[in-house]
Amino acid sequence: MAATRNGLGNGDRNAFDAAERRVLAELAEFEAFIPGKAYVAFATPDRLWYGQTVSVSMPHLVRWGRGIAAASYVRGLKQERPVVVVLLDSERARVFVYQDGSVREIDDLRADTFVGDLTDVGQSKRGAVTTGTCGETSTDAGQRYHQVATQRMVKEVARVVAQRAGDHGFVVVGGTEQDKGLRDALPKSFDGRVMVGPSLELQMTAAQVRSTVGDWASELTKRWQLEEVEFLFDQARVGLRAAMGYRDVEKVLDEMRIDTLLLSRSRTRAELEDSERLIGMAFAGRAHVEEVSGAAGDRLDREAEGIAARLRFRLRAPGSGHPDEMESPAAQARGPRGGKGPGAG
Repeated sequence: MAATRNGLGNGDRNAFDAAERRVLAELAEFEAFIPGKAYVAFATPDRLWYGQTVSVSMPHLVRWGRGIAAASYVRGLKQERPVVVVLLDSERARVFVYQDGSVREIDDLRADTFVGDLTDVGQSKRGAVTTGTCGETSTDAGQRYHQVATQRMVKEVARVVAQRAGDHGFVVVGGTEQDKGLRDALPKSFDGRVMVGPSLELQMTAAQVRSTVGDWASELTKRWQLEEVEFLFDQARVGLRAAMGYRDVEKVLDEMRIDTLLLSRSRTRAELEDSERLIGMAFAGRAHVEEVSGAAGDRLDREAEGIAARLRFRLRAPGSGHPDEMESPAAQARGPRGGKGPGAG
């Protein structure tokens, strides 16, 4: 902090000192050591806007100036992304959330609680069977009721998973053959964010889930990043809801049209000051920011100057009525319109 302070003028020093006191006062709450691997704070002379420990190593950095210095912090945001783990069979589903390096079980669902009144499921409309040779056996009826109860449980699990994972979380499914039913029940937006873990078992403890899923979380992130970069390149090259390259992305950032901003790690390190500016613009527009590394980062550097973005709105007028060409995500979800015009009966 002293090095940063010494480079400031008198007016800035007073403001810096006030902000520093607010950060140090927060750090004083920790007795012997800081939990987690690092501490991140954003402060102004009159307020500590944010101060939290993070579970990922961070570079030592003190910066004073206008705007948020968040380029280094973006790397830590990946640890905040939830990984929802589902262990299930036809009778039971256990739901865990892996986040910040820890695991907690959040739900334990049983199929028999979703049976309800199934007396009319598949019931024949014909008259009563009296011979006993053509009617449904109690075993058949029991199997049918069990299947319906399982389907209802899976739908509820999908609802819980979608809510917990949100727009950027991942899902790992383990257990039995029910994993396909769960994947089919999840919204299409989860394509590319679901992984099947064949080694996961229904009776695993939270500690066992943590040791198994920890490495998968990193693999899921790398796979998703590469698929996202490839998808955005395809969208941008035909003028749909994406932009690539510095000039085009800066333009849509200024227009606050970005949903997700991708920056390569090499770019954030080589162009730190400019990356801070771009990230600040993205946050101002309530966009998600992702630092991309590995194969995805290399491709982003090679073909798009280390920067690309998913847009909330299209770049050009729709030409075919394809859902990807709709005006907004809401319009995209509604799909192409057709049929009769206003007032038609």
